[in-house]
Amino acid sequence: MQLSEILSVECVRSPLQGTEKQAVIGELVDVLTAAGKVSDPAGLKEAVWTREQTRTTGIGHGLAIPHGKNAGMKGLAMAIGKPDQPLDFEAIDNQPVKLVVLLASPPDRTSDHIQALARVSRLMSSESFREKIYAAETPDEIYELVIGQDAGR
Repeated sequence: MQLSEILSVECVRSPLQGTEKQAVIGELVDVLTAAGKVSDPAGLKEAVWTREQTRTTGIGHGLAIPHGKNAGMKGLAMAIGKPDQPLDFEAIDNQPVKLVVLLASPPDRTSDHIQALARVSRLMSSESFREKIYAAETPDEIYELVIGQDAGR
Protein backbone atom coordinates (compact mmCIF):
# COMPACT_ATOMS: atom_id res chain seq x y z
CA MET A 1 0.00 0.00 0.00
CA GLN A 2 1.18 3.49 -0.88
CA LEU A 3 0.07 6.52 1.14
CA SER A 4 -1.06 8.09 -2.16
CA GLU A 5 -3.91 5.53 -2.08
CA ILE A 6 -5.32 6.99 1.15
CA LEU A 7 -4.23 10.65 1.10
CA SER A 8 -5.28 13.44 -1.25
CA VAL A 9 -4.17 17.08 -1.16
CA GLU A 10 -7.71 18.09 -0.15
CA CYS A 11 -7.16 16.15 3.08
CA VAL A 12 -4.17 18.26 4.12
CA ARG A 13 -4.85 21.34 6.25
CA SER A 14 -2.22 23.98 6.95
CA PRO A 15 -2.55 25.80 9.19
CA LEU A 16 -5.00 24.06 11.48
CA GLN A 17 -7.42 26.34 13.29
CA GLY A 18 -7.59 24.22 16.46
CA THR A 19 -5.18 24.93 19.29
CA GLU A 20 -5.76 21.86 21.48
CA LYS A 21 -5.85 18.20 20.66
CA GLN A 22 -9.57 17.44 20.77
CA ALA A 23 -10.30 20.42 18.50
CA VAL A 24 -7.56 19.35 16.08
CA ILE A 25 -8.90 15.78 15.94
CA GLY A 26 -12.38 17.16 15.22
CA GLU A 27 -11.03 19.48 12.54
CA LEU A 28 -9.21 16.64 10.75
CA VAL A 29 -12.32 14.43 10.88
CA ASP A 30 -14.22 17.35 9.34
CA VAL A 31 -11.60 17.52 6.56
CA LEU A 32 -12.17 13.83 5.79
CA THR A 33 -15.92 14.36 5.92
CA ALA A 34 -15.74 17.27 3.45
CA ALA A 35 -13.74 15.01 1.12
CA GLY A 36 -16.56 12.43 1.19
CA LYS A 37 -14.60 9.79 3.12
CA VAL A 38 -16.69 9.72 6.32
CA SER A 39 -20.43 9.18 6.65
CA ASP A 40 -20.55 9.29 10.47
CA PRO A 41 -18.28 12.16 11.56
CA ALA A 42 -19.63 12.26 15.13
CA GLY A 43 -18.98 8.53 15.53
CA LEU A 44 -15.46 8.83 14.15
CA LYS A 45 -14.65 11.82 16.38
CA GLU A 46 -15.83 9.81 19.38
CA ALA A 47 -13.81 6.72 18.33
CA VAL A 48 -10.59 8.70 17.81
CA TRP A 49 -11.04 10.72 21.00
CA THR A 50 -11.79 7.58 23.04
CA ARG A 51 -8.61 5.99 21.66
CA GLU A 52 -6.63 9.16 22.43
CA GLN A 53 -7.77 9.15 26.06
CA THR A 54 -6.53 5.56 26.45
CA ARG A 55 -2.97 6.53 25.53
CA THR A 56 -1.54 9.55 23.77
CA THR A 57 -0.79 9.25 20.07
CA GLY A 58 1.86 11.95 20.38
CA ILE A 59 4.70 9.60 19.49
CA GLY A 60 7.55 12.08 19.81
CA HIS A 61 9.74 14.16 17.49
CA GLY A 62 6.85 16.61 16.97
CA LEU A 63 4.42 14.04 15.54
CA ALA A 64 1.01 12.79 16.63
CA ILE A 65 -0.90 10.03 14.83
CA PRO A 66 -4.42 9.94 16.28
CA HIS A 67 -6.41 7.08 14.81
CA GLY A 68 -9.65 5.22 15.10
CA LYS A 69 -12.07 2.83 13.49
CA ASN A 70 -15.69 3.51 12.69
CA ALA A 71 -18.37 1.77 10.64
CA GLY A 72 -19.04 5.12 8.93
CA MET A 73 -15.74 4.85 7.05
CA LYS A 74 -15.94 3.80 3.41
CA GLY A 75 -12.30 2.73 3.47
CA LEU A 76 -8.95 3.61 4.99
CA ALA A 77 -8.39 7.39 4.95
CA MET A 78 -5.75 9.83 6.10
CA ALA A 79 -5.74 13.54 6.89
CA ILE A 80 -2.73 15.66 7.80
CA GLY A 81 -2.79 18.90 9.72
CA LYS A 82 -0.05 21.33 10.61
CA PRO A 83 -0.82 23.56 13.59
CA ASP A 84 -0.10 27.27 13.25
CA GLN A 85 1.96 26.96 16.45
CA PRO A 86 3.28 23.69 17.96
CA LEU A 87 0.68 22.32 20.35
CA ASP A 88 0.61 20.22 23.47
CA PHE A 89 -0.50 16.69 22.60
CA GLU A 90 0.82 15.13 25.82
CA ALA A 91 3.46 13.45 23.65
CA ILE A 92 5.62 10.69 25.10
CA ASP A 93 8.71 12.93 24.84
CA ASN A 94 6.84 15.90 26.40
CA GLN A 95 7.58 17.99 23.29
CA PRO A 96 4.92 19.95 21.42
CA VAL A 97 3.47 18.54 18.21
CA LYS A 98 4.24 20.15 14.84
CA LEU A 99 2.29 17.72 12.62
CA VAL A 100 -0.84 15.65 13.18
CA VAL A 101 -1.63 12.67 10.96
CA LEU A 102 -5.13 11.27 11.43
CA LEU A 103 -5.81 7.72 10.24
CA ALA A 104 -9.31 6.30 10.12
CA SER A 105 -10.67 3.01 8.86
CA PRO A 106 -13.68 0.72 8.97
CA PRO A 107 -13.57 -1.85 11.80
CA ASP A 108 -12.78 -4.73 9.40
CA ARG A 109 -9.59 -3.17 7.95
CA THR A 110 -7.26 -3.82 10.90
CA SER A 111 -4.34 -5.04 8.79
CA ASP A 112 -4.46 -2.01 6.45
CA HIS A 113 -4.85 0.31 9.45
CA ILE A 114 -1.72 -1.10 11.12
CA GLN A 115 0.21 -1.05 7.84
CA ALA A 116 -0.64 2.64 7.31
CA LEU A 117 0.42 3.51 10.87
CA ALA A 118 3.73 1.74 10.27
CA ARG A 119 4.31 3.57 6.94
CA VAL A 120 3.72 6.97 8.53
CA SER A 121 5.99 6.11 11.47
CA ARG A 122 8.71 4.94 9.08
CA LEU A 123 8.48 8.15 7.00
CA MET A 124 8.74 10.32 10.06
CA SER A 125 11.74 8.41 11.45
CA SER A 126 14.00 10.38 9.09
CA GLU A 127 15.22 13.55 10.77
CA SER A 128 15.89 15.28 7.44
CA PHE A 129 12.34 14.48 6.28
CA ARG A 130 10.89 15.79 9.55
CA GLU A 131 12.82 19.04 9.11
CA LYS A 132 11.44 19.45 5.56
CA ILE A 133 7.85 18.70 6.47
CA TYR A 134 7.89 20.91 9.56
CA ALA A 135 9.21 23.76 7.39
CA ALA A 136 6.52 23.23 4.72
CA GLU A 137 3.69 25.71 4.87
CA THR A 138 1.08 24.87 2.26
CA PRO A 139 -1.09 21.77 1.89
CA ASP A 140 0.47 21.18 -1.55
CA GLU A 141 4.02 21.24 -0.13
CA ILE A 142 3.10 18.85 2.70
CA TYR A 143 1.27 16.49 0.35
CA GLU A 144 4.13 16.40 -2.19
CA LEU A 145 6.70 15.76 0.54
CA VAL A 146 4.72 12.85 2.02
CA ILE A 147 3.89 11.23 -1.32
CA GLY A 148 7.42 11.73 -2.67
CA GLN A 149 9.10 10.32 0.45
CA ASP A 150 6.69 7.37 0.57
CA ALA A 151 7.42 6.57 -3.07
CA GLY A 152 11.17 6.77 -2.43
CA ARG A 153 11.70 9.98 -4.43
